[in-house]
Amino acid sequence: MRRGAFFFQGDSLLLPADIPDSRMDREIPADLAGQFKVPADTFEIPGLAASPSGETASAIACVSLSPDCPLPAGWRALQVRRALSLLDGMAGGNGPAGRLLRAFHIAQWRRESRFCGSCGAANTDAPDEVARLCPSCGRLEFPRIAPAVITLIINDEGQALLAHNRKFTPGVYSLIAGFAEAGESLEEAAAREIREEVNIAVRDIRYVISQPWPFPHSLMLGFSARYASGTIRPDGEEIADARWFGKDALPALPGAGSVSRCLINRWLAGSL
Repeated sequence: MRRGAFFFQGDSLLLPADIPDSRMDREIPADLAGQFKVPADTFEIPGLAASPSGETASAIACVSLSPDCPLPAGWRALQVRRALSLLDGMAGGNGPAGRLLRAFHIAQWRRESRFCGSCGAANTDAPDEVARLCPSCGRLEFPRIAPAVITLIINDEGQALLAHNRKFTPGVYSLIAGFAEAGESLEEAAAREIREEVNIAVRDIRYVISQPWPFPHSLMLGFSARYASGTIRPDGEEIADARWFGKDALPALPGAGSVSRCLINRWLAGSL
């Protein structure tokens, strides 16, 4: 059996042109790396811990190409974020899409951790774990995971607060999100981000679901909350517009595969 691998270049997944979108989350033969003229960073990482059924996840092989490496004829690049929107459901765990996200996260981190952050020496790979080891000072560096909160807010009329971020595609509305700061609980981070971005207070903040989101190195933690007080006022910096929407009059929504769309879908289905 030919050994499989994920191929990456920057923020994109690389695929032979004859691989359909329906199989974009599956490894392709690793020996295809020989078609590239520039040497690649080829590495292997362990799969996640054994699943509840007792099955042990197999290792994941990766091939990471430099940004200036030209693609051979018959290859295409697909942004990983775009790939997720084309997949069914949320990605995570040891399924094909979860393996893709894990590989992509580690590939990005390896590019950003080539040198020791303490002494500047070139890092090597730690022998027994997913970590970078400095041969000069012995510093270990592990993959960065930054917790980010995202919250679906419901008012007393059963409407949801959706907002348009200036970075979004025109017309697309999603949920309020932001990174947790040092010293904050996740619930405090959710309340602060909502207050800063749309000027309202919330109550009954409850955890719902999480998703690995390596753009560039996040873990998205989804919450629900109830409106408490205040008048919606977008901050004008990140948030250009924010409104209450009923289920029968929704704007364009984020694509499938994201925790934001999962939270919205649960609200629509009455199962939040």
